[in-house]
Amino acid sequence: MADDHPIVVSGLVMNIQRDEAFLVVAQAHDGAQALAMIEQLRPDVAIIDVEMPRKDGLTIARTVKQNNWETRIIFLTLHKERDLFHAAMEAGGGAFLVKDSALAEIAVAIKTVMAGRRYVSSGIVDQFMLPQEPVPSDAGLLRDLTPAERRILKLIAEGKSSKEIGADLSIHYRTVENHRTNISRKLGIMGSNALPRFALQYKDKLTT
Repeated sequence: MADDHPIVVSGLVMNIQRDEAFLVVAQAHDGAQALAMIEQLRPDVAIIDVEMPRKDGLTIARTVKQNNWETRIIFLTLHKERDLFHAAMEAGGGAFLVKDSALAEIAVAIKTVMAGRRYVSSGIVDQFMLPQEPVPSDAGLLRDLTPAERRILKLIAEGKSSKEIGADLSIHYRTVENHRTNISRKLGIMGSNALPRFALQYKDKLTT
């Protein structure tokens, strides 16, 4: 976890550590320190600010990529420029999170990149009109879901994987996967990010 704003770091660390599946192994407050920690510790995921003193996030990501380290990079930024987004993805970024939504999306983003997929903040996807994973805007679609599907969608909004949801509900994870497929079909959405983003967007309406 690397960011030159201590308040940002402490808030994200607290949110991440609420999930027992995650362990924050180090915190850095400048880019050079972050890169040294990544090289030494080789974490599964590194969450880094795009703009940091001594070494910026894009340089760190390129170094990780050039050295074939397996650490996945999640970028944090205050900016929503299209060029910056594409530069981050080309540098090897696994996720691109805008700071104003990072607290709500960080758990889902980590699990998404750990599964080998990319995650992009919902605001960025909407602003850039990226073709991937559209999220329906009609919360009325929730009425078409069964109570079990709504319960699963609420757990997805909490950033839980299919296996974790299966354990919580005492059902096989493949049953959860089937529910996810049915939910996506009912909502008319496709793509690995679309369902978690829909769940986050309508989390407050997912009463069971």
